[in-house]
Amino acid sequence: MKKVHLMLLAAGMLTSLSALAQETLRYGLESQYPPFESRNAKGELEGFDVELGKAICQAAQLKCDWVESSFDALIPALQAKKFDAINSAMNITAQREKSIDFTKPIYRIPSQLVGKAGSNMQPTAQGLKGKNIGVLQGSIQETYAKQHWESQGVTVTPYQDQNQVYNDMLAGRLDGTLVMSAAGQSGFLDKPQGKGFAFIGKPVEDDAILGSGIGFGLRKGDAKLKGQLDAAITKVQSDGTVTRLAAKFFPGIDVRAK
Repeated sequence: MKKVHLMLLAAGMLTSLSALAQETLRYGLESQYPPFESRNAKGELEGFDVELGKAICQAAQLKCDWVESSFDALIPALQAKKFDAINSAMNITAQREKSIDFTKPIYRIPSQLVGKAGSNMQPTAQGLKGKNIGVLQGSIQETYAKQHWESQGVTVTPYQDQNQVYNDMLAGRLDGTLVMSAAGQSGFLDKPQGKGFAFIGKPVEDDAILGSGIGFGLRKGDAKLKGQLDAAITKVQSDGTVTRLAAKFFPGIDVRAK
């Protein structure tokens, strides 16, 4: 009987250890998109989405881990189970919902054109005719620019790294970039190299392409994790965490989801 008891105790311990191992949530992200996610001088991940992800893990009583990928490879990597959730400023769109599920919307950021201050450009096909506009590959900004502008004589050039877009703007190889306003402000306009550049015109609009807000991408049918994260998201929205983090990383931008 003593041996049986010890065997049952050992089995219980293994079950407990297995359960503990399942408490780690692996986030997938593209780490070259400040102020949402980037690496600092020490090589540490930082940014709005990183702190938000940690807060949501804490609310859900989960541990966080991070897996890096290029933005356009995030959905295939999620489907291949390289991580459990996409946490990389990914907007919820009908097109993406054909491939993956999403949590409820967590926050919303408008998309704006960035270019030389005082230029005659406007964020329309007519206002950009003959121009070359850089976009992040796989982003909704790429989809918007290609659908609304490319067929009207605007060159749309995708990049895997938004920072390279800014570098090519500085070098004169691009006339502008369509980017989430918070990323354009903190990642470029607020920096020394952003001098002489500005937002051009008002934010672009197209809910079908630009989506209903930003959430975490999940594998199709992962209802348990969705329920767990949705509850945690509601908590960090209601306790002011999302608003507080937004004020820290991009003050003045209303990030409330619809």
